[in-house]
Amino acid sequence: MNKQTVAIVGFGRFGKTLYRMLRADFNIILFNRTQSVFNNQRLTENTKVVKNIKSIYRADIIFYAVPIDQFKKVIKSHRQFFQPNHLLIDVLSVKEYPEKIFNKYLKGLKIQALLTHPMFGPDSSKNGFSGLNLMINQFKSSQENFSFWKEYFISKGINVVEMTAKKHDQLAAISQGTTHFIGRLLEKTHFHPTAIDTMGAKKLQEIVKQTCNDNWQLFCNLQTFNRYTNAMRQRIGRPYDFLYNQLLPKRISRKYLVFGIQGGKGSFNEQAVLDYIKRHKIKKFRIKYLYTSNRVLQYLSSGKIDFGLFAIHNAVGGVVWESARSMAKYKFKIIEEFPILISHFLMKRKDASISQATTIMAHPQVFLQCKQSLIDKYSKLKLISGKGDMIDTARSAQALSEGKVDKNILILGPKILAKMYNFEIVGKNMQDGQNNLTYFFLVSR
Repeated sequence: MNKQTVAIVGFGRFGKTLYRMLRADFNIILFNRTQSVFNNQRLTENTKVVKNIKSIYRADIIFYAVPIDQFKKVIKSHRQFFQPNHLLIDVLSVKEYPEKIFNKYLKGLKIQALLTHPMFGPDSSKNGFSGLNLMINQFKSSQENFSFWKEYFISKGINVVEMTAKKHDQLAAISQGTTHFIGRLLEKTHFHPTAIDTMGAKKLQEIVKQTCNDNWQLFCNLQTFNRYTNAMRQRIGRPYDFLYNQLLPKRISRKYLVFGIQGGKGSFNEQAVLDYIKRHKIKKFRIKYLYTSNRVLQYLSSGKIDFGLFAIHNAVGGVVWESARSMAKYKFKIIEEFPILISHFLMKRKDASISQATTIMAHPQVFLQCKQSLIDKYSKLKLISGKGDMIDTARSAQALSEGKVDKNILILGPKILAKMYNFEIVGKNMQDGQNNLTYFFLVSR
């Protein structure tokens, strides 16, 4: 009996695996857009490599071993070559998506299609196919073709499992989706072999190696073309957060509460946290001056403080963007939101001359709250904010007092800074609105 001719569209890692399975039993036609993939390949005499898409469809059976995100484009562009005798077989790692694409582009055509997912790859099948799993769904194929391919896969020692596309994607999200996600997660943490690895650690190394041998495109497609993987990732995230927090101390110290705040000594953040402490009659506490919102949330997440405090909004200046950007990076619980009334004072070192001043230094939010006052009275002066910890006005004032910045710089911030550093006040109540309320978040893990 003459061998049937099978075409394989796509000769990537899995296309090569599929070819290894089929080459002894069928005449093979291979097609790949990049012809260089065939260089140095040991092909059998019954294999033909074609460059023209139309030539693929000389075969009666066509396997599509293309990336998931290219499947629609391939089927749409190949549709003109489909003939009634063709059986189209996909091997994608998702099933509802090719089902949808086939239904759309085979509509009105008497073309057969079979859905399959070999639950293995180049690494797991390098020693043969016996004992490996393959999902199959009859879909638009005849009973004859369905039975033939089912029996063929079984003859290779493969465990064939019949199921719907929906059921496949639900189960694949749990099994394959989770495995690939964990593998990539471990890779990103630079999980590597050590001299004292346990058997469990070695198994995890196998997972990393197996999943990360596949390209990033396949990983992204597995996660985004299966509608059930999003829920899977959330299921992983929630217990991770729970376990992470369970391992952190309930309290940093049994003797006192530790508050980490966005500002330094003399800042409005300090004023706000002291207001909270007073209202809640907290007797024993410590304050860590962390200067930035990001560091507050970082310390909170890593268990170095019990509570964090940072400014989030001002009645005049609007959103405190430093805090907004930091909040996007971390998970936390809001304990309380509350405002305090704020007044801004312009000050200088006593050994500096106001006539020599060219620059005012403060947090970006301060300039928003004093915008019109600065235009009216100090339009010729340059407005700057420090980098890193120096973004905090109180930290900038400390640097000015210690001679770490130009002594002729002016500071715009809380009145208490003038007393702390022996500065001279040269401008009072610089805020544009008298009801200048700033709102703060008091947060915990």
